[in-house]
Amino acid sequence: MQEDFLHHLWQYQKIDSANLKTVSGNNLQVLKVGQQNQYAGPDFFNAQIIIGNQKWAGNIEIHLKSSDWYAHNHQQDKNYDTIILHVVWEDDVVVFDKNNNPIETLVLKNITQKFVFQNYQKLIQNKNWIPCENEIHGINNFTWSFWKTQLIINRLTRKTKVFEAILEKTNHNWEALLFELLAKNFGLKMNQQAFLSVAQNISFLVFKKEIPKKLTLEALLLGQANLLKDTLEDGYYQQLQQEFQYLKHKHQLKTSLVKMNFYGIRPAGFPTIRLSQFASLYSQNSTLFAKIIKIKTIEDAQKIFLVSASEYWNTHYTFCKKSGRQTKKITNSFIALLLINVVIPLKYLYAKSLGEDNIQDVLALYSSLPSEKNGIINKFVALKIEVKTALDSQSLIELKN
Repeated sequence: MQEDFLHHLWQYQKIDSANLKTVSGNNLQVLKVGQQNQYAGPDFFNAQIIIGNQKWAGNIEIHLKSSDWYAHNHQQDKNYDTIILHVVWEDDVVVFDKNNNPIETLVLKNITQKFVFQNYQKLIQNKNWIPCENEIHGINNFTWSFWKTQLIINRLTRKTKVFEAILEKTNHNWEALLFELLAKNFGLKMNQQAFLSVAQNISFLVFKKEIPKKLTLEALLLGQANLLKDTLEDGYYQQLQQEFQYLKHKHQLKTSLVKMNFYGIRPAGFPTIRLSQFASLYSQNSTLFAKIIKIKTIEDAQKIFLVSASEYWNTHYTFCKKSGRQTKKITNSFIALLLINVVIPLKYLYAKSLGEDNIQDVLALYSSLPSEKNGIINKFVALKIEVKTALDSQSLIELKN
């Protein structure tokens, strides 16, 4: 057994709370269980209880055995001088406070409901992918719906903390934040950090000065991605290379050490294609942040993000090697990923910064997007859990994690 289980019993009072008595035989009434402490010190702060006819306010300490008090040397720690109740599974020794008075003790073993302990044992011993596989279908739809909403809020809160850190670094420049977030996500899994480094090496202030010149933006991105450093007999390559050398001198750009990964990536997702699409996006949208914040539907997003790479890339995936003609347009599935990973969290954070609540708009946008497909979602589908929209998939990913 773990102490976490005892914390759970105490926090949610999963015990037979009628006629509680301490080891010394005094009646016990719990008014407030207190606030759980995740750090060093007593397990619960600011609890309120009544022992006999005396009301107490202070801290609660929880152990598997009362002798753990001495095993953990609490008798030598002043942080434990304000303990008003010692909660244990088994009482095997009397514990004294600093004045040598016995500390009132509550034993959980005989007042814990049998089914609670049995459920705990089943969960701990369970080897399934998720421990509740056999019980999950017993959850009613209302609970599922409410739970998924809470999971989405938890996920957004956690993800936007990273956004806030970038925002702080950029002196609260929302356009610069968007620039870094989009760059990172245009790199997808294999080149996320490399694309982010490109954006950070350029800085949005420099990039913004060159909008809306598409070729200039493409040269800036490909050059900082170290994709224009060779000598190639290719007219478009040489044009980009010459432009980048001019930009590097003009903006005093530092030499980039970024290394792009092409291996294991489908040609349509090569860094050359994605960076050209990224350049197109900004060259066609000089006020991109203002447009993105107003997105409410997939159609709104498609009007912004349905851009193509430069004409050269219609017959190329890499420099010098010609391929069959195909317009390299951003796909709807990629737009959905950008909505999930960038647009929706950014809209949520921006509304929060204005003191507004846009959670219903956020949930509606999630619900309008198709579910992602990955290992976690495949497992839930195998358990016959309905996963239709991004609201379902994002909440389930958060739940599993």
